[in-house]
Amino acid sequence: MDATAPVHRRPAALLVAAGALALALTGCGAGGSSGNSSDAGKSAQPRLDAQDINPQPLDKLKDGGELREPLQQWVTQWNPFQVDGTYGDAVEIMKMIEPLLFRVDATGTYRPVPEFLQSATVVSTSPQVVLYKLNPKAVWSDGKPLSYLDFKALWQAANGKNPDFNAATTTGYDQIGDVSQGADATEVKVTFDKPFADWQSLFYPLLPAAGIATPEAFNKGWLEKVPITGGAFKIGSLDKSAQTITVVPDPTWWGNKPKLDKFVYRVMATPAITQAFLNNEVDYAAANRADSYSQLKASPNAVIRSASPWDEVHISFGSNGALADQKVRQALGKALDRASLTKVVNQGVPIQFPLLGNHILMTNQAGYQDNSGEWGKYDPAAAKQLLSAAGWQENGSGPRTKDGQSLELHFVISDGSPQTTVDLATATQNMLQQVGVKLDVDKVPANDFDEKYLDVGKFDLATWRNTGSFPPSAILPFYQAPQGDNVFQNFSKLSTPEIDGLLKQAAATLDPVQAAKLYNQADARIWELGHTVELYQRPQVTAYRKGLANFGASGLADTDYTKVGWEK
Repeated sequence: MDATAPVHRRPAALLVAAGALALALTGCGAGGSSGNSSDAGKSAQPRLDAQDINPQPLDKLKDGGELREPLQQWVTQWNPFQVDGTYGDAVEIMKMIEPLLFRVDATGTYRPVPEFLQSATVVSTSPQVVLYKLNPKAVWSDGKPLSYLDFKALWQAANGKNPDFNAATTTGYDQIGDVSQGADATEVKVTFDKPFADWQSLFYPLLPAAGIATPEAFNKGWLEKVPITGGAFKIGSLDKSAQTITVVPDPTWWGNKPKLDKFVYRVMATPAITQAFLNNEVDYAAANRADSYSQLKASPNAVIRSASPWDEVHISFGSNGALADQKVRQALGKALDRASLTKVVNQGVPIQFPLLGNHILMTNQAGYQDNSGEWGKYDPAAAKQLLSAAGWQENGSGPRTKDGQSLELHFVISDGSPQTTVDLATATQNMLQQVGVKLDVDKVPANDFDEKYLDVGKFDLATWRNTGSFPPSAILPFYQAPQGDNVFQNFSKLSTPEIDGLLKQAAATLDPVQAAKLYNQADARIWELGHTVELYQRPQVTAYRKGLANFGASGLADTDYTKVGWEK
């Protein structure tokens, strides 16, 4: 578990290994303004295609054993395609117990998983048609074989045409025109109305038609339970009173037998995870804070592994009250010294955390450019001018006022956050005070953070991680326009038709160079909108128990949990 702000992941492109699960707001020093002596000893971030998982052949591993993993909060919604089901730990577990048609390698390339998918081919480009050939051995836990009906049900639930399905994303699914059976029951034919470059990111993981065919089943059938599975593993137990989840091998699995007997997940506050590792209660812990790094590095039972997954940390603005005014949001962005905020928590960690100037592409990703421009530049004088122009007048040493109201905002954080998150919120509080904004830091229960605050937009400022948003089309739900009560993953509820259009046009552009241009145009508009202030790209720096193999800092790659085990 890596530590500080809540993590949200895209089910369609979830490429961060379980070792990167968790709430995290560590810091990243960096960017052009951080070239001081305190950074001199830091190594560069790992390459995007790097991974560090202690790869071992299966004959070098023990049969049996368990992996003990920390959870940041209890899992309530298990459907990763439902708007409330994007919490990272839950999505990663679902990839263990439901069909994963493709597994992504360290370079970000999709590879068919033969236990589920024999092949997947684009057989026509005008219109775009993809033919999936399923493994005839692949079945759901209710005995039904995987079929086109499962693909069709997921498409119909996630394409946005029926608003009663509260889908986390419609990206790609809204570009499909038809799903049908191919030449036989093992073939699935997916026909697109509009081209979709990242088609391999769809149906990832696949869910059973029997569990998602109606809005009631889709939205509520996966609350506190997983009704049907279809992978190498299944849920062993969900003990809410003990806040513990176990995942065990499914004896009906038709592939190679997993090496481990079980995976045990236990909810614990982020600050407690380091000590839990040192007490031999969990088998990995984030080492991306100075305090945790120094303790974990000194442990004789730990090995530090690092990689660069698609992983970013930011501060998002709400859209209520004073923040409904774009000028106010822009002013807040200019009042924040992003380099100083990220350096607060990069101290004591040996890997450089780069300042991030893009909402869509990471610094070491093809097509990246810094689009922050004037809106990401620290300029408190300009921030004051914008606030005055918005009608918020200076009030001596107190907060600015308008129509008798004080400019008082709330930064919502989880009470399970480590000190680094508190430090970041406090630094933000001090910066905003300098321009006449009073900021209260509100700690709320960790298990309520998503459901009662983030998901419903009940915040002025909030910080969390977006992870696994690769390929780039996976970012759409963070910035697309809400439809009725469904905000997708755009918790700020801020969007424009131009941003929406550019993102969708980019997703339909098959030339990656042209697509990158469109994504960068959209990104510049997101900065201007005052939606989110990007802080840094977050390398994974985690301590793992010695002897743990085929698991760790996997970067862009998916984990094959059947191969995870302990060395002999």
